[in-house]
Amino acid sequence: MIDRDKAFRILSEIGQEHVLKYFDELNETEQKELLSQIEITDFSVLENLAGDHNSGGERGSFEPLGAVTIKDIASESDRFTQTGVEALKAGKVAAVLLAGGQGTRLGFDKPKGMFNIGVDTELYIFQCLINNLMDVVKLAGAWVPLYIMTSEKNNSETVEFFKEKNYFGYDPAYIRFFIQDMAPSVDTNGKILMESRSKISLSPNGNGGWFSSLVRAGLLDEIKEKGVQWINVFAVDNVLQRIADPSFIGAVIDSGMQSGGKVVSKASPDERVGVLCLEDGMPSIVEYYEMTEEMRTLLDDNRELAYKYGVILNYLFNVDKLEEICDRKMPVHVVSKKIPFMNDNGELVKPDSPNGYKFETLVLDMVHMQDSCLPYEVVRDKEFAPVKNAEGVDSVESARKLLQANGVKI
Repeated sequence: MIDRDKAFRILSEIGQEHVLKYFDELNETEQKELLSQIEITDFSVLENLAGDHNSGGERGSFEPLGAVTIKDIASESDRFTQTGVEALKAGKVAAVLLAGGQGTRLGFDKPKGMFNIGVDTELYIFQCLINNLMDVVKLAGAWVPLYIMTSEKNNSETVEFFKEKNYFGYDPAYIRFFIQDMAPSVDTNGKILMESRSKISLSPNGNGGWFSSLVRAGLLDEIKEKGVQWINVFAVDNVLQRIADPSFIGAVIDSGMQSGGKVVSKASPDERVGVLCLEDGMPSIVEYYEMTEEMRTLLDDNRELAYKYGVILNYLFNVDKLEEICDRKMPVHVVSKKIPFMNDNGELVKPDSPNGYKFETLVLDMVHMQDSCLPYEVVRDKEFAPVKNAEGVDSVESARKLLQANGVKI
């Protein structure tokens, strides 16, 4: 861990020395906590406060992008699967699980992956995902290296949970945990906000920060030593998704493209999902709230939605290209937010209106930095059961029904 002098040098270089204002009044535990925060914080995001550096600006010109359809995949299934299995056997594929979130929206104050989605039996979200990955391990006859990204808030609980559950039958030698980089919150003048005398106001640096966080954790060397060429990144909250799917891997390799994204056909023009498309001729994702009415309802020659393929946050990326992106630096989005903070009297204030900025990197930008991306259509009811809400759409209840429909005992 860094010491006080190094922390002061880091902060003085960016004009944020006030973070250490009360350091000498803190007890030893609080001092360590603050120094640890300073060590894991990505202060470079503060450069994006300048208007010309803010990457969350205007979008480009959009065009629809076709996909390898369910029908195409069925006709090429054996070939795609064979290519994917060969890559898995050769150790060319790893998986990254994005698991930094809490289950707050489910009324669950623990890491989201620890939520028990079972009814008559214990069946945790993490368990569903490991079970799905085990299907691939058995098919390929090879373990897939699994890197699990946690957050500062939930890392210890997640690691202990996996140990307690014996990694749900997965070989722990192939599992690594790493903590997502954190970004500071600032007021409207660019001054870092404090939650208390010993705590910086921090938030995870967005779902696009997974690769830079993996690199910062020192895991890229291990990945390259293993000979991994492809990384399948996926989110914790889709309990049906297929991970390191041999057919998906094979289709992307066969296409010669730099990346791939699993997609589902939109249920309706107004479904609230991002769509894989082209932006200024490059692969990209347009969010549902960015789409015009014309884009939402545009039909192609087959009288189907032109902007049809919704993303499910399951991507395959080439490691060499990811390194190049990391070197170029991901765009950073500056978002106005209501941020609780400690005032000059040492009191915690919860504002009623936006009072500062948070910084995020997004996977959609990572996709847009690729030269090519293969949309790979999957059957919605077989691979898309998101657990985002306690009830209603994309809820615990709807995911349970889909798990049962796919033969999973709950």
